Amino acid sequence: MTSVPQTKQYNITHFQQRYNWDCGVSCILMVLSTAQRKQFLTNFESICKEEGFGVSTWTIDLCYLLLRYHVRHEYFTQTIGVDPSYKKHTYYSHIMDRDEKRVLRRFKDAATRGLRIQQRTVNMHGIVMHLARNGPIILLTNASQLICEVCRRTIREKIGFHLFCFAQNKNKSFAGHYVVLCGYDAEAHKIFYNNPETRDGHTCRCSTASMDTARTAFGTDQDIIFIYEKSKRKK
Repeated sequence: MTSVPQTKQYNITHFQQRYNWDCGVSCILMVLSTAQRKQFLTNFESICKEEGFGVSTWTIDLCYLLLRYHVRHEYFTQTIGVDPSYKKHTYYSHIMDRDEKRVLRRFKDAATRGLRIQQRTVNMHGIVMHLARNGPIILLTNASQLICEVCRRTIREKIGFHLFCFAQNKNKSFAGHYVVLCGYDAEAHKIFYNNPETRDGHTCRCSTASMDTARTAFGTDQDIIFIYEKSKRKK
């Protein structure tokens, strides 16, 4: 087996989300080329309207955006379609009726559009191997369990007591949030990621175990998008 580096980090242009719903779209903007990002931002409202997702995106919507910009990618998920049990979940209950038809249609049409979707999970070793060999990753997490060591230290230094990252909430309820994994340190067991919520654009960091907990939480479907960096179209 070809050896991989002990550490790897991609130079990802951070983009801060502008609304409470566009973390996934912001992750797409991070992995696009400069020209593609400019085109998307210039035509943001019309593109969102054409794609049909309004003000809530599912991972399949992000795949269609990557398809739109000819970015090679692969989507892994536990659920092809929509898990019906989510209708009972507070986080999903208010968006299921609005989004379900679109999401199901997009899954149905995926193969004919050339999208690569696999109904299976990926472990942390597979995640690190992709980062080592191919490119960044867009990952759905439970924000309530996403703990950034950099954010936590910065807040403690500024105001003098311990707080978690922006995403922590006291009752640990589910809050879906997309991030871009951009690197790792195998020896230290750390994962580096760009969080569209951060304001200063720093690279976040957490343990692989912590990220694994956040990404496998109920409600995420363990959705993951592998980006193949060498295939990004340069303009």
